[in-house]
Amino acid sequence: MTLTIRRARTSDVRAIRDLVAPLAERRVLVSKDTVAYYEGLQEFRIAEAEGRVVGCGALHVMWDDLAEIRTLAVADDHLGKGVGGALLEALAQDAVELGVERLFCLTFEVDFFTRHGFSEIEGQAVDPDVYVELLRSYDEGVAEFLDLERVKPNTLGNTRMLRQL
Repeated sequence: MTLTIRRARTSDVRAIRDLVAPLAERRVLVSKDTVAYYEGLQEFRIAEAEGRVVGCGALHVMWDDLAEIRTLAVADDHLGKGVGGALLEALAQDAVELGVERLFCLTFEVDFFTRHGFSEIEGQAVDPDVYVELLRSYDEGVAEFLDLERVKPNTLGNTRMLRQL
């Protein structure tokens, strides 16, 4: 299998939605409106095999030294073939290029992220002053990161993980 990791294009939004939909139905990923994918498109990388989108993932910068891995999804028929790992490493490289030193994720896939250098964390990954600043964000993913009560139904059972770059 020849795998290509590239930046997402507007024409990929339908494929991203199709990859995320079954995972959102199982409450593994949070469902988003189509407009949210377009608004965050520049954060996405795509994995393509034989001309087909088989994976996606996004990097969302949260603070000067911290970014979140979001919406990491792989087509069922490509699980276990290194697609998720390749996407994750491309996103980590993007983070390094942006000057980010730490990656955060909120996941049910603890073993996968552990294999890729993440460790489980308790509590907050930011100082109290930064926490107060992040409270001003309208982004639902930031609310999940902050472990706010209003997003508890979306994150119930998720593990908070962090990786130093």
